[in-house]
Amino acid sequence: MNTSPCTYDYLVVGAGLFGTVFAQQAYAAGKKVLVVDKRPHVGGNVYTEEQAGIQVHRYGAHIFHTNDEGVWQYITRFATFNRFTNSPVANYRGELYSLPFNMYTFNKMWGVTTPQQAAEKIEQQRAEAGITTPQNLEEQAISLVGRDIYEKLIKGYTEKQWGRPCTELPAFIIKRLPVRLTYDNNYFNALHQGIPTGGYTAMVQRMLHGIQVRTGVDYLEHRAELNSLAKKVVYTGPVDAYFRYSLGTLQYRSVRFETELLDIPNYQGVAAMNYTDAETPWTRIIEHKHFEFGTQPQTVISRECSSEWHPGDEPYYPVNDARNAALYAKYRELAAAEPRTIFGGRLAEYRYYDMDAVIRSALDSAAKELSHHIPTA
Repeated sequence: MNTSPCTYDYLVVGAGLFGTVFAQQAYAAGKKVLVVDKRPHVGGNVYTEEQAGIQVHRYGAHIFHTNDEGVWQYITRFATFNRFTNSPVANYRGELYSLPFNMYTFNKMWGVTTPQQAAEKIEQQRAEAGITTPQNLEEQAISLVGRDIYEKLIKGYTEKQWGRPCTELPAFIIKRLPVRLTYDNNYFNALHQGIPTGGYTAMVQRMLHGIQVRTGVDYLEHRAELNSLAKKVVYTGPVDAYFRYSLGTLQYRSVRFETELLDIPNYQGVAAMNYTDAETPWTRIIEHKHFEFGTQPQTVISRECSSEWHPGDEPYYPVNDARNAALYAKYRELAAAEPRTIFGGRLAEYRYYDMDAVIRSALDSAAKELSHHIPTA
C-alpha cells in the first residue's frame, strides 16, 4: 500500500451498517476516511445481489423498521423504501398459522372467533400449567401463551434456532411474547417499514460515495500496517478476535443458506415461511421477490438452517447466556482501555441489533466523536 503514514483520520473496519454510517458521517464532517472489509463487497449482512432480476438477501432477510424519526430521516436520504409489511406464516406439519400471534392464529388453533374467547383460552392453558417461577425457556413460554401455541409454534423452531432443548435454554431469552387480540398480522409495531427499492447494496454504495473503500482486506491479518495509516480505528468485527481470543472464545449461532433459482413465478406466496416443527431441518424459507412485489417469471428461495458456530464460520447470533455475558464483560473492559479504537456494531458489542438500532448507535457514536467538528444550530 503506497500510502504515507496517517493519511487518514479514521480507518473503519467493516462496511456493514455501523461502519458505513460512521464513515459517512465522518466524511461529511470533512474527515479523511478509509473503509476496509474482508468480504469482496460492501454492506455486511444486509448485502443484496441481483439474480434473475430479483434482489437476493445473501445473508438472510433484512426488513427495515423503525419508530426513530431521526434514523428514518437519515436513511431515506440514501434510499426510497417500498411499502413492504412483514406478515410471516408459520408452517407446522402442513398447518399454516399467521404470525405474530393474533386472532387469525387463535381461530386456526382453537376455532375461537372473538378476542374474549381467545383470551380465555390462553388464560385457561396458563392456569393449567401452574408455572409461577419459570426456570427455563419452555416454562417461560408456556406461562405466557399456554401449551398449544408453545408446542406448535415455538418449541421446534426455537430448538432448531439454538441447537438446544428449550428446557436447557434460559427463561430470559423470551421476556415476552406478542399476543394480539386483533386481526393484525403486521409483525412489527413500527411507523416506518419497508425494503430499499433496488436493494440494500445500492443504498450502502450511495452512503459510501466519495469514500475510499477496499474490499477483500482482512484487517486482523494486516493490523499493524493498516493502523499506521490512520489516527483512529473504528472496529466492527468480533471483539474477541480483536484481542486474539486472549480471554477465550465467545459463542455464536451460525446460519447456512441453501439458495435456489426456480423456474416458476411463485413458490410459497409470502416472503417468509417459518417451519416450526422439529422434523423439518430448516427454520424458514425466504422467497426474495416478495420483498419487492416482484413479477419476474422465475423466483429465488433460500432455506435457512441454523448451526453451531465454529471458527471460520460466519457468526450471526450471540449466545446470550451467563457464561458468554461474563466473558464479554471482560472483553468490554479491554476495549474501553483502547484509546485509539472505537468499538461498535453487532460483533464488536456482542449483541443482537435491529438495523435501526445499529444506525442510531453509529450516529450517536459519530456525533460524540466528531462533536467539536460539527457546527451546532
